[in-house]
Amino acid sequence: MNKNDITTITITDMGIDGEGIGKVDGYTLFVKDTVVGDVASVKVIKAKKNYGYARLMQIVTPSPYRVNPVCELASRCGGCQLQAVNYDKQLEFKAKKVRNNIVRLGGFEETYIDSLMEPIVGMEHPYEYRNKAQFPFGVDKEGKFIYGFYAGRTHSIIPCNDCSIGVKENKKVLDTILEWMNEYNIAPYDEVSHKGIVRHALIRKSFADNRLMVCLIVNVEKYKNTEGIVPHQTELINRIKSISEVASLSINLNSENTNVIMGDEIINIWGSDHISDVIHLRDVQSGFSYIDEDGNILKGKELVNNAVGIRYNISPLSFYQVNPIQTEKLYSIALDYADLSGNESVWDLYCGIGTISLFLAKKAGKVIGVEIVPQAIDDAKKNAENNGIGNAEFYVGRAEEVLPEYYEKQSEDAMLHPDVIVVDPPRKGCDGACLDTMIKMAPARIVYVSCDSATLSRDLRVLCDGGYEIQKIRPVDMFPHTVHVETVCLLSKIVNI
Repeated sequence: MNKNDITTITITDMGIDGEGIGKVDGYTLFVKDTVVGDVASVKVIKAKKNYGYARLMQIVTPSPYRVNPVCELASRCGGCQLQAVNYDKQLEFKAKKVRNNIVRLGGFEETYIDSLMEPIVGMEHPYEYRNKAQFPFGVDKEGKFIYGFYAGRTHSIIPCNDCSIGVKENKKVLDTILEWMNEYNIAPYDEVSHKGIVRHALIRKSFADNRLMVCLIVNVEKYKNTEGIVPHQTELINRIKSISEVASLSINLNSENTNVIMGDEIINIWGSDHISDVIHLRDVQSGFSYIDEDGNILKGKELVNNAVGIRYNISPLSFYQVNPIQTEKLYSIALDYADLSGNESVWDLYCGIGTISLFLAKKAGKVIGVEIVPQAIDDAKKNAENNGIGNAEFYVGRAEEVLPEYYEKQSEDAMLHPDVIVVDPPRKGCDGACLDTMIKMAPARIVYVSCDSATLSRDLRVLCDGGYEIQKIRPVDMFPHTVHVETVCLLSKIVNI
């Protein structure tokens, strides 16, 4: 096929980014905004030898899996790539994505992986689940100040004040900031001229307490003044204080010419420097399940009153999973896979604010957590203290540096050969040095929590070549309506007889 050709195609599969895939006379086309089962009229926009990309012109016959997106901006925004697909089909797509990546990229046998896959864990109500969102501010073509989201693969802002996967309170906060900017002519930051003040607003919500943390990211290098960090700062504080749900207002300084949202320095200008949230365990098979003071898992509604959760302090720079409902399921699976009885030594790598570490500590003898963000480690230590957990230690550093260094220096330490290692790395996966040291430390079990099944697959291959075998794999839909999916994987050390 050639560029600008128009053809009719039946969509038979979905790509890793949620785009539809179909064939015309054996030639493969990738078509954004289509759904498996659609018959569509498309126009070729890029043609390579064996495949090409096409733009959707018209849906000729809609797929039985197609639904009307809740958000009218879904196709333009690019944040929810799958909103036009019914939720059951979304879950099927994500489970298949994890399975295919592990088979293809990890080089594992299909039947072997199929025997290890457990059903994907979805949501009952897959909307309004995000406890964190970052909104850029800018100027539209008419010169009006706006906020919203960047269009897919661009820095053009699409005005949006009612994101269907965000919390309802966001709009109230953002409108208040926008009113303050308009009244006092406090300009948004311009990426071209590097002038202006307001870059982004970060909003986090505690689902347990229904409280909000607001952090305004500003370009302040040229705007320091006697009124505070930003002009008319007192008025900003007064307006934010009037929103009953808000518990905290801070300012993040970022005067760099960069597309990185957050700078390094945060100044709290009103309220608490953190909010807190509570995570309980869930039994993924039968519903809610909680953990008691002794670390025992309690099942059944009649036991709820005797159970406790773990409360976490969250600061603006802390990593904390954005979907608290699914986080309970995700970490419950991880704890179940760890199979702790009370005396084990455990390493928790990429531990963040200790979200998994503290649950592990409830069931283990000793837990060591490692995280690169100092503020997150400060939060982790406070979280351990606040929850009365004394058998968890936390260290600042890169896991790929801390673990090998510990291995070299602490040859007689019992933690050198932990019973379990839990890893929850960023999207790039584990560093090679980290994987090599994990293999040398030879824990009986490794629990790998992954946000990218492609890098998970690569790392599973390394671990299996180093003497481990996969026992279980379970995807968890942490991000409904997007193409992203989390996966929990259990590996065990092969014992040579």
